[in-house]
Parts: sequence; structure tokens; C-alpha cells
Amino acid sequence: MNGQPSPNARTISRDEPGNVLFHNGFRIATRKLPILKAEPIEQMTKTLGIAPPEMIFGDNVASIEHLASGWSIEFTAFHALRKVDKTGNSMLQVAHSKEWQSTREKKHEGITEVVKPFDWSYSTDYKGSEQPIPLHLEPSDTPIPLELLKRPDPIIFFDEVMLYEDEMADNGITTLSVKLRVMPARLLLLCRFFMRLDGVMIRIRDTRVFVEFETGEVIREYTAREDTYEAVRQKLAMKGKDVPAQLRDPNGLVDLLPIVDKTLERVVLK
Repeated sequence: MNGQPSPNARTISRDEPGNVLFHNGFRIATRKLPILKAEPIEQMTKTLGIAPPEMIFGDNVASIEHLASGWSIEFTAFHALRKVDKTGNSMLQVAHSKEWQSTREKKHEGITEVVKPFDWSYSTDYKGSEQPIPLHLEPSDTPIPLELLKRPDPIIFFDEVMLYEDEMADNGITTLSVKLRVMPARLLLLCRFFMRLDGVMIRIRDTRVFVEFETGEVIREYTAREDTYEAVRQKLAMKGKDVPAQLRDPNGLVDLLPIVDKTLERVVLK
């Protein structure tokens, strides 16, 4: 999903998404603003009950709306973080986890009462926030038509939106981002969670939203992949790859990870 922001998209105020494209009955929008400052971070921490990632882009959003029906789906950091395990049951145990918690207590001084065991990798199975009015995505066996997406169609809108990032006390990286590509006849959104915990695990969770404008068909595909760090490292070494470089690139890792969960949903908007 490569390209540039569309020249047809307009830039508007902070209170609205930064780039908006109206196309074939859909409103497609993205907003990219700087990382949150101390006061909104504190409010988010109190609301969520966990310390947020190091870099939290709480004002960023990517959204798709069908104007005739009112159906929409949007992707935000706050709603993604609400899906992070807050019991500590899913916490990945490594030698530096206590060190990580102590750095958070120093970083968010004054609100340390909410720093408690939770999934410090910020793993989320967030698939977007759907507004089902009245139609909604339902389980389906219909896959995303990849052949249509392989066509050399012109890209009329492209954007990439970062939602959050954290280096887990220098133990790896965890990110959540959204890419949105619009062609004349269809669009594809990819929301990707990527986590590499050095020496422990690599995890990728992808949510794809496909829209065919003429028919109003929307397909959402969620795929979760993960494997141990050592297993992935060995696969890369056997292929003769630059292992340190490849371990930083989720695009190069995704096909090496076995699928552990997959769902398909579909709705036809009218």
C-alpha cells in the first residue's frame, strides 16, 4: 500500500479529520496530529486504567462512512487500547518487565496509582469501531478479492496514520498503525498491530477493510499471527536474510508467522 495523499483531499480544522475525500457515496477521512501532551495523557490513563504507550497519538483517526445508510467504521488509539488486557493474565514475562514498570512510574509521576499489572506489549485485537446504523458486519465466508486489488488501478487517495508506538523499555517494539488506499472502484484499509519482544515473541495482527463502491459490499478480515522470536530468527537465517534488519520490518516477517486466529465479516450497504 504505497502512494501519496490525494490532491483531491482537503485539509480542514483540528476539530475535523485532516484529509477528507468524498467518493462514490462514501466519506473517507484521516487526521494526523502530534503525540498527546501531559494533560490528555493523564486523562486517558485515568479512563483506561493503564499507563499509555510512550508515543500515543490520541487525536489521530482513520474513518470510512457510507453516507446513505449512516454506517461507518473508524480506528483510534483510545478504542484500541481499551482492548488491551488489564488483568495481567496476558502479560509477557521477561527479565525487564519490572524495570519497564518502574520507568512508567517515573514517567507518569502523579498518576502512579493506576500503574498495575497489564499486558505491557499493548497487544490488541482491535478491528475498528463500527457504527452499525442499521446495517452491521456479520460473520461470512466471503474473502477479500485479492485479484481486484492486484490490478494497476490509479490511487486517488493514500494515507498512513500512526496510533501508538512503544519500545518496551528497549526490549523491542510495539506499534499500531493504519494505511488507507483508495482506487476509483474500491478501497482497502489495513490496521496493523506489530509487536517484537526481543528473545520472546513476534506478533502481527492485521485488520483489513475492503469496500467495493458500486455494490456497497464491505468485507472485514482479521488475521492474527505469532511465533517465538527464536523460530523466526532461524527462518530468516536459513533464507540468508539480514536478520537484525528483517526483525524490524513487519512486511518481511508476516509470511513467516503461522496464523493463530482468523475471522471474516461482510455487509452490503444500501
